[in-house]
Amino acid sequence: MTARLVLVLNAGSSSLKFEVLDPDTGTTTVGGHLERIGTDGFAAALGEVTARLAAAGVGAGDLRAVGHRVVHGGSEFTGPVVVDDAVVRRIEDLVHLAPLHNPPAVEGIRRARDSFPDVPQVAVFDTAFFAGLPAEAATYALDRTTTDRLGIRRYGMHGTSHAYVAHAAAAFLGRPVAELDQIVLHLGNGASAAAIGGGRPLDTSMGFTPLEGLVMGTRAGDLDPGLVLHLLREGDLDVAGLEDLLHHRSGLAGLAGVSDFRDLAAALDAGDEAAAAAYAVYCHRLRKYVGAYLAVLGGADVLTFTAGVGENVPRLREDCLAGLVPLGIEVDPARNRADSHESRVISTDDSAVTVLVVPTNEELAIARQAVALLG
Repeated sequence: MTARLVLVLNAGSSSLKFEVLDPDTGTTTVGGHLERIGTDGFAAALGEVTARLAAAGVGAGDLRAVGHRVVHGGSEFTGPVVVDDAVVRRIEDLVHLAPLHNPPAVEGIRRARDSFPDVPQVAVFDTAFFAGLPAEAATYALDRTTTDRLGIRRYGMHGTSHAYVAHAAAAFLGRPVAELDQIVLHLGNGASAAAIGGGRPLDTSMGFTPLEGLVMGTRAGDLDPGLVLHLLREGDLDVAGLEDLLHHRSGLAGLAGVSDFRDLAAALDAGDEAAAAAYAVYCHRLRKYVGAYLAVLGGADVLTFTAGVGENVPRLREDCLAGLVPLGIEVDPARNRADSHESRVISTDDSAVTVLVVPTNEELAIARQAVALLG
């Protein structure tokens, strides 16, 4: 029998998510989330993955590919690629663009190649979908000699999710993706917005790195670059300290002391003033990007919430879109608060923009890209 399953690995700094699925049907055979493993523990983690696959009756011979999520592909990786030693080295060279994300991805790839030496390994990049951004959206207004030398441009992140959700939203509505202008809000611990016209990216909130854009769990999003210079000069911070502040001690964590939206919601319910202020900043930033992308698109047909926060926090969806009826966006409170984990409409029948909740499935998207690449 021809191997048809794909093992998808999503390696974090201290965790490893895995899922074995059939890219044709979308069905999952086995999956899990191993936490607190650390970089030194990836070998043991892959051993645990192999054991769980074996317990589910899945062996290496059943695998068509191992697909790896890699956050940053720079300007070189604009689509999925079969992994070899040279590819691993080139991904390592991009660590400075995603210091939290690319190192564990490299380690996961290395360990998976050891564990499944006869199975093709495919890297799928979050930045790839946004490689086709229009120049006016991708270009920073800096000295061109410097940007060309250092490869500085807007790369965007969460592209695998944004592309999957844009197509899933079109399929849910029974319309060709090429006919729709869409705003997709991927809201998790990391968060980004995208303007997608006819299935093609026109703008996105994350930029050269995953630090730009929306307020996130531990990242501030948009900042005045002069503030960064001020922190270096006056904040008793060196580059390492500044990097720690921007990646780990900002966003909701910096404003409210919690990075998980569930903890923020609990603090809101308890009347915590810092939580209320953080929530207001989070909503304001979201609303501003929605307005900006309505302008970029010249009006939208669909606005979609996805990812952990976007799919599971009704109050946020309602609050961040409040007052946008003049822009054609009106949320139906009853639909919005209905208990469902399926794709669904949450706007009123009179809303000019259809507002959806669509669960993302990055693992399935990665599996399908891997198989398509391998033919």
